[in-house]
Amino acid sequence: MSLEEKVGQLFVMHVYGHTATEPDQSDVDTNLKELGVRDAAELIARYRLGGVIYFGWAHNTRSPHQIAALSRGIQEAAAKALPSGVPVLISVDQEHGAVARVGAPATLLPGAMALGASGSHEHAREAARIAGAELRALGIRQDHAPDADVNVDPANPVIGVRSFGADPEAVAGFVTAQIEGYRSAGIATAAKHFPGHGDTTDDSHTELPYIHHTREEWDRFDAPPFRAAVAAGVDSVMTAHIVVPALDPSGDPATLSYPVVTGILREELGYDGVVATDSLAMRGVRTKYGDDRVAVLALKAGVDQLLNPPRPQVAWDAVLQAVRDGELTEERVEESVLRVLRVKARVGLLPEDGTTPEEITAAAVDAVVGAPVHLAAADRIAEATTTLLENGGGLLPLSPLTHRDVLVVGADPRSPSGTTGPPTTVLADALTGLGFRATALSTGTAPDATAVEKAVTAARGKHAVLVATYNVATHATTARDNTQAANAALDGSPATAHDPAAPEDGQIALVAALKATGLPVITLAVRNPYDVARLPTVDAALAAYCWTDVELRAAARVIAGRVAPRGRLPVPVRRADDPAQVLYPIGHGLTY
Repeated sequence: MSLEEKVGQLFVMHVYGHTATEPDQSDVDTNLKELGVRDAAELIARYRLGGVIYFGWAHNTRSPHQIAALSRGIQEAAAKALPSGVPVLISVDQEHGAVARVGAPATLLPGAMALGASGSHEHAREAARIAGAELRALGIRQDHAPDADVNVDPANPVIGVRSFGADPEAVAGFVTAQIEGYRSAGIATAAKHFPGHGDTTDDSHTELPYIHHTREEWDRFDAPPFRAAVAAGVDSVMTAHIVVPALDPSGDPATLSYPVVTGILREELGYDGVVATDSLAMRGVRTKYGDDRVAVLALKAGVDQLLNPPRPQVAWDAVLQAVRDGELTEERVEESVLRVLRVKARVGLLPEDGTTPEEITAAAVDAVVGAPVHLAAADRIAEATTTLLENGGGLLPLSPLTHRDVLVVGADPRSPSGTTGPPTTVLADALTGLGFRATALSTGTAPDATAVEKAVTAARGKHAVLVATYNVATHATTARDNTQAANAALDGSPATAHDPAAPEDGQIALVAALKATGLPVITLAVRNPYDVARLPTVDAALAAYCWTDVELRAAARVIAGRVAPRGRLPVPVRRADDPAQVLYPIGHGLTY
């Protein structure tokens, strides 16, 4: 390889368009403005690109056959443009649950916290195997999953249900199971976000978070899932744009930290696989250095893949110049290239027998993506995740003989993949299919007085009301408070966290008004399970952990008693006014 091609292997970029060579004109215009190229083929040729990542907002994931055709086009472009002929590693963020780029008719599966609630490593392994098999049929060979963060902070705006839970050892077990499942499907994995993004109220997409764990706390809370991932043979570890002063007092984000990437991840944890940055377009990594220096400093820290630099020409030129100036040696670049090539070999892009990589065919798409056996497995797995938190007076299971007319109100957040929902309609349809006469009324995630009044009016004459809630307002505690509370949850040590009352939330007013009607009220948290701590006491409360159809249909079957609730909280739910007090501990979950 030339130096330019070696450097290109280190870059993973997005590109707008549904095809590699003939995107819509609007996508051509955006590509020219942001990337300086017209399409994926030109992007690969200009930067000798080693990887491409798909996004829905980049119009890469319209349908299974379109995705497969795009993947074929990208590999054909690489074969023509790259002197070495090395295929591109195509990747995607398909965690499932709250983060899913590829939607229906592909199989959508429960996400990490839902799987954690199931308590079943076998479910997690099977979900990853199914997800991996469908991605491979689409020409995607790497999934940026599983999430190895331990979600200590209920107010975490960026992780939450993307984490398997709040117990480090439990999270480690699920991370291992998912790596095994993806590997069995021939898909490369990426544990994220090292050294751990689970205890912060700041979002690294928009600012630079600080994690105030001591080194001992990091070893206890954050490290176990990453140690497990390394032991399981994870293909890649993605860094976080966070500052952990106990690990590196320089103030540099972990992505740019030699002590964190090389000192801890490589030398202490013994990891010699690919290290990838999180998106370099995120504000958290751009607060201290310019886009040229960020790319160079990440490589100097020990990173191998540079994901989504916001100004690719600037980053590309800076890395090449750093090598020419001797700031980076060509041998250092080659170390990273070899790691990337090993991953490509492991997923069949560089067959050892000299044959060409397997073709991406329409027949494979039809046979694998959204296969009936996969959809049935997704339903079965989801049934083990729904968690019943409260069931006052034994209201549930609900019977159409006594509570036939049900009003379903509440939040209708957009589907993670844009292909399912809206939640209230899905729930109402599912309940109708189970013998109820259910009607849906969307009141949104921030209902005002008019929406609340409309819901109360619609409830007249009904026998019960089901309210879908979505991230009811929480008030952040400090990182130190969260760590102390987590310590208490794990070993009974004193917790001193204090959380003042949060501002009023329209969803709280909605539940209170419906409760005042005297009707039985059931709440279903369709994202974070912490909502119940902020809401007025209701007759029954459940957690679904996500709002895609598979989780909502499972919740409806639980409410109707077609299946018993089996989910158990993988995180503690604490009092809103005093987080030192646990309302529902890890492992809580009722059944019938």
